[in-house]
Amino acid sequence: MVKIEEKLYQNRYIVDESRPHIHIRSADVCSGSCSAKPCTVCCPAACYTLGEDGGVTLATDGCLECGTCRVICQDNKNIAWDYPRGGYGISYKFG
Repeated sequence: MVKIEEKLYQNRYIVDESRPHIHIRSADVCSGSCSAKPCTVCCPAACYTLGEDGGVTLATDGCLECGTCRVICQDNKNIAWDYPRGGYGISYKFG
């Protein structure tokens, strides 16, 4: 049986360094208003990590473009998310 991590490793990512498709609008909202920080737990690609200062850090490399973070952060509306421009983003090997 193949583990999910091994399947995710097979995907290919072309990261748009100059124009990321997702970003946190305000770091202050993450560190102040949001106490639960669900994005750090719910993102299937683990793009969000909790910092020692209570803030959230986002690494767009490896984003699955699923939109989970958008749904999870609906109360604070602190995630700006768009599809990557053509030629960038994820290429799924297993459909």
